[in-house]
Amino acid sequence: MLKRHPHTPAHLFIDDTSYFITSAIYNKRHLLVHSELKNQLLTIIQESFELFNWKLDDWVILDNHYHVIGMSRKGTDLSKIMGRIHSHSATLIRQVTHCELPVWWNYWDYCPSHEKDYFTRLNYLLMNPIKHGYVDNLNDYPFSSFSRLFNEVGRETCVKQFQTYPEYKQLVIEEDDL
Repeated sequence: MLKRHPHTPAHLFIDDTSYFITSAIYNKRHLLVHSELKNQLLTIIQESFELFNWKLDDWVILDNHYHVIGMSRKGTDLSKIMGRIHSHSATLIRQVTHCELPVWWNYWDYCPSHEKDYFTRLNYLLMNPIKHGYVDNLNDYPFSSFSRLFNEVGRETCVKQFQTYPEYKQLVIEEDDL
């Protein structure tokens, strides 16, 4: 773990493990309301994970924060990946919104330790557009990996996943309560 500043969360650097990452816009500003910014942020996330040989499994991008789940290769690359994502996306966000700096507040990472832990966070990530009132049907939200998952595994498997791991309903991620 590394903690350089009192207001910076400690980060885990573990090789070959799953990471659940949350990042928020500074002061909870809704700077990602434009669909194109969400698409560009996703592209930057995908490119950054690929550049450092991390696997991006699932994601959701909302108006003032995002969540991703991925698999690390070299854990110490986490800060480089997040730095790249935030520096590249901040430039784009400022060009479109003309907002003041800083754009991003911080990021928080968590390494699920077992299957239930992983699927609880995955379900939480997938349900975020409903939690925040963006849609009533997950297939209607285009800035999430849910539709891809739904197409890959089918409705029955998705329903079973949410029924088997309902703990996501009680999961509190304070950084997400934006």
